[in-house]
Amino acid sequence: MNRLITVFGTGTGAPVPAEVLAGARLVVGGRRHLESAAVPEDAERVVLGPLAPALDVVERHLDKQDRVVVLASGDPGFFGIVRALAERFGSERLDVRAGVSSVAAAFARAGLPWDDAVVVSAHGRDLRTAVHVCRARPKVAVLTGPGSGPAELGAALKHEARVLLVATALGSADERVERVTPAQAAARDWGTAVSVVLCLDEARALGPVRTVAGAPAGPAGWALDEAGFAHRDSMITKFEVRALALARLGPRLGEHVWDIGAGSGSVAVECARFGAAVTAVEKTRDGVERIRANAAAHGVDVRAVHGAAPTVLSDLDDPDAVFVGGGGRELPAIVTACARRARRTVVVAMAALDRVPAARAALLGAGFACDGVLLQSSRLAPLPGEVTRLAATNPVFLLWGVRNPVSHEGVAQ
Repeated sequence: MNRLITVFGTGTGAPVPAEVLAGARLVVGGRRHLESAAVPEDAERVVLGPLAPALDVVERHLDKQDRVVVLASGDPGFFGIVRALAERFGSERLDVRAGVSSVAAAFARAGLPWDDAVVVSAHGRDLRTAVHVCRARPKVAVLTGPGSGPAELGAALKHEARVLLVATALGSADERVERVTPAQAAARDWGTAVSVVLCLDEARALGPVRTVAGAPAGPAGWALDEAGFAHRDSMITKFEVRALALARLGPRLGEHVWDIGAGSGSVAVECARFGAAVTAVEKTRDGVERIRANAAAHGVDVRAVHGAAPTVLSDLDDPDAVFVGGGGRELPAIVTACARRARRTVVVAMAALDRVPAARAALLGAGFACDGVLLQSSRLAPLPGEVTRLAATNPVFLLWGVRNPVSHEGVAQ
C-alpha cells in the first residue's frame, strides 16, 4: 500500500523542506504551520481545529489516491496526530518524519537528561492527573493547553516544594525558558505560546542511571514491616492490614490518596511508593513530624496536614481513594465526609466492632458497594530453647466501599 500521508514534525521551529510539500494535493496543519510553509498553490488547505472534519477531508483525498501532507509541531508521534491518523487510516499508509519534541528541547535547554522524567499531557485533558504526577515525582514534563497552563498548574502546586521551568515558543526568535515558583506561575498570564512546563524537585533532578525510561516500576515489595517506620507505642497499621488495605485502595500514578488519622503515615508512605500523590491528615503535631520523617526515610513525597477530620478535609483537593485509620467517636462523620468526596474507593480500618455498622451505613448512603472482613493473624515468635510459638495480633475489621460508576456523577469535580 502506498504511503500517501506524509506527517512532518516541524520540531522546535524547523522549516518544512520544499520536497516534503512537492506534489501534495492536500496540506493539513495549524494556521502558523500553513502560513510559514511553501504550500503548492493548487493544493487544498485545511486549518486544524476539530480533528474529525479534517480527517474526513483527508479520507476524500485518499480515495482519489492524492498525496496528503500533515504538518505538526515537534514529534507528531509523541502525544500527537500520528495516533489519530493510524487509527483511522492504518499506520502502513503513514510516512512519519519526526522532529525534536518540545519535551526533549525543554530538557536540553535546562541541561538535564530526561530518560527518568515522567511526561503527562494536560492538553485537552483534566489537569488533576498532571498535578498528582507532579506532586509524586521529582521530574515531570507537562504538555499544556487552554485552561491547563502554567498559571493553573502553579496554583494547584502552591504547597509543593517544586520549581517550574516554563518553555515558551521553543525554536522561534521569541523563545523563552523561565524558572519560577508555583506561586509566581499562578500570578501570571502566560498567553498561548507555552510549549511545555517542566516541574522539578531540583534536589533530585539528576536521578540515578536508568535502564528503563519513564516512570519507575512499582515497589519490589509492600506491606513493609513495622520496624521500617518510626511510630509511637505500636500505634501503626500492622502489615497484614496494610496488605489488604493497599489491594483495595489500588494507589497508582496520577491519582490522589488521603490517609486520615495517619499516625505514623505507614499507609501514606506505601501509597506514595506506588506513585500516588498522598495527603496524610494527623491531629497531633508530633505525628505530623513523624509522617514527614518516615516519608523522607523511604524517599517519597507525602503532604502531611496537621488538623482534625472531618473539619480539615474541606481544604483538601478531592481524592481518588481514602484510607481511614483513626477517628474514634467522629468516625461516622469522617467516613461520610470522605465518601462524599472520594472518586473511587474508601477503606476503613477499625479495632472496635461496634463502629462497623455506622461506617458501613455511611458508605452505603454515599452510593458505594460495600464489603469487609475481620482480619486475625498470628505471627511466628521465638521461645527459649530455640522453639517457636504463634503470637496473635489484635483483630482488625477492614471495611471498603467501591463507588458505583453511575453514582460517580455526583462527586465533586
